[in-house]
Amino acid sequence: MKVCLLNESFPPVIDGVVNVMMNYAEYLQKDFGAPVIVGTPSYPDADYGKYDYPVVAYPSIDTAAITNGYRAGVPFAEKEIAQLASFGPDIIHTHCPAASTVIARILREQTDAPVVLTYHTKYDIDIRRYMKPKFAADECIRAMVGNIEACDEIWTVSRGAGESLKEIGFTGEYRVMNNGVDFPKGRTDEKSTAALAAQYDLPEGVPVLLFVGRMISYKGIPLILDALKRLSESGQDFRMVFVGKGPDLELFQKRAREYGLADTESTPGKCIFTGPIYDRDVLRAWNTRADLFLFPSTFDTNGLVVREAAACGLACVLIRGSCAAEGITDGQNGFLIDETYEAMAALLQNVLGDLPKLHAIGERAMEELYLSWQTCVAAAFDRYNAILDLKRSGKLPRRKAQATDLLVSLTSREMERLTKTRLFFGSLLDSIDSAAAGMMENIGAFREKRTEIWEDLTEKVASDLGRMRKE
Repeated sequence: MKVCLLNESFPPVIDGVVNVMMNYAEYLQKDFGAPVIVGTPSYPDADYGKYDYPVVAYPSIDTAAITNGYRAGVPFAEKEIAQLASFGPDIIHTHCPAASTVIARILREQTDAPVVLTYHTKYDIDIRRYMKPKFAADECIRAMVGNIEACDEIWTVSRGAGESLKEIGFTGEYRVMNNGVDFPKGRTDEKSTAALAAQYDLPEGVPVLLFVGRMISYKGIPLILDALKRLSESGQDFRMVFVGKGPDLELFQKRAREYGLADTESTPGKCIFTGPIYDRDVLRAWNTRADLFLFPSTFDTNGLVVREAAACGLACVLIRGSCAAEGITDGQNGFLIDETYEAMAALLQNVLGDLPKLHAIGERAMEELYLSWQTCVAAAFDRYNAILDLKRSGKLPRRKAQATDLLVSLTSREMERLTKTRLFFGSLLDSIDSAAAGMMENIGAFREKRTEIWEDLTEKVASDLGRMRKE
């Protein structure tokens, strides 16, 4: 089975969906021998040749200033789509409902491979954040939903993600397919955690709280800071570590200073902002060193960082009813609170005095929540096969017709025509080049022969003249 994976981001950009893509590519090949090809927008100075699978980088537009470092893919890329089509995928799996899915639909026209889409995040929130006015955002969301409904099967990373998708107009069915964790199960070694203490002010016996993720308000960080202000005023000592970058980072640092939680010239602050950390071993060390993970986000559809924390025996505080809280039992393998800073502060005041109990709950989180990527990709591979069986038997559910279907079909046909034309003229030029090279080779051989004859003739004439002089 050949699998084509598509997404709007890929290294050098690192995010949760990129992590998913790379694990799919790795384990599909390693565990099942399934050849993989990746399609993604091109990024300047990216090295796409270092992977053990082909990466096709199609043209992109620089939108980094308004999308926090991301580029927008241009889906009507005939040459790159031809490369993907020539791979002959059996399954096309797109991980973003934008340009990636447009390309997936065009590829389906050319290869007849079913399209699977995984809905990872609440894209509508970011669309409304960056796109003004409201009617433009509404139309963009409507188009996105149509793009999703045009796929053959929809996967979501949680039940809550599926319900969020329905709230913005999706009318089809979805299947929950879990994401895994690339951390090995278990805590890291003491040497790694000691290195953190050498770099930051982390006194022994003082509780360490951790947040890992994008520095943006809808992740619940303002709630954390407000709770920490109350916690500090109560006399509780702690260290709060924020790992990540994002558009609101400076705002959060400013608020920490205003609350008296940041460094001063004479006193280390209780809040530490490390910036982004891409080294997975260092992230694992932070999850091992911390005593409690704070993740009051109602935005996230899965909360991969919650499972990463659990892999290291670290319990999490989550908002009751959020997608990230699925699978959490309050007080058993994590903590659930209402979405208020008062609830967060009250919980922290209650649990930070008994760190051994926190660690025991973290151990249960490790046993009950951990899910490896090998397990998740195996489930995906099984489902790929089931989809192909349904297709072969003619029982694959009919996807909802979209107003854009005709445009996609016409675009695909035109691209195929352009590809054939380009390949024809490329072949013709190759033939001309070959013929010209042959002619040049013959001319060279003729010149060499002519030079040889001339040298022989010159030598003979000189010899004859010499003999005649002697006579």
